[in-house]
Amino acid sequence: MRVYGTDRTDGAGAAAGVPVVAGLVLAAGGGRRLGGRPKALLRHRGRPLVEHALSALRSGGCGPVHVVLGAAAEQVCAEADLTEGVPVENPDWAGGMGSSLRSGLDSFADCGAAAVVVVLVDQPGIGAAAVRRVLAAGGGRRDALVSAAYGGERGHPVLFGADRWPEITRTAIGDRGARAYLRAHAPELTLVECGDVAEPYDIDTVADLDRLERPGMESPRGERRQGE
Repeated sequence: MRVYGTDRTDGAGAAAGVPVVAGLVLAAGGGRRLGGRPKALLRHRGRPLVEHALSALRSGGCGPVHVVLGAAAEQVCAEADLTEGVPVENPDWAGGMGSSLRSGLDSFADCGAAAVVVVLVDQPGIGAAAVRRVLAAGGGRRDALVSAAYGGERGHPVLFGADRWPEITRTAIGDRGARAYLRAHAPELTLVECGDVAEPYDIDTVADLDRLERPGMESPRGERRQGE
């Protein structure tokens, strides 16, 4: 793991006595089913997906925000505006999402955050409104475990209280990410319905690319568009 910089909001909330809730974008994938194009740089409404994910966390109230990169990390840093976040390189990104989640949580070791909200770079239909709901449900608690839900089904964003990070990093293996942890702790999980403000589709294959330019649930400012 390599952390490239320091976020301008690191420790600010903790110093003021307000619980810091960090944000984490998992953006390391190589887009194998998309012809090897890194998902972070796919464009949606004129901007790379990684910028949309970073903006959703920032506008939703998270900070600091770290962005885990892997495939074409240098290219992503050069072509995307990541000034509102901290790029974190995961050299083991090809091993699956689990290694990226571990790298991301490890990168917050010294920031004093009480919790972290995690989003995936390939879900542009999820924006600031969903982040705000999940963050509010967590209440800044170090033992919080919260997930957005869509029609009652668990999805992203997901909030993990800092007290849970050590066990999550031990169990995040391969492409499973935190799924095993969430299943094991299902009785402790708070679900927050977000289907009215977000859409949980993924950009995984070439057939999904037509979703990138269609109108979505949120405007660039994170507010729901009327009539959609």
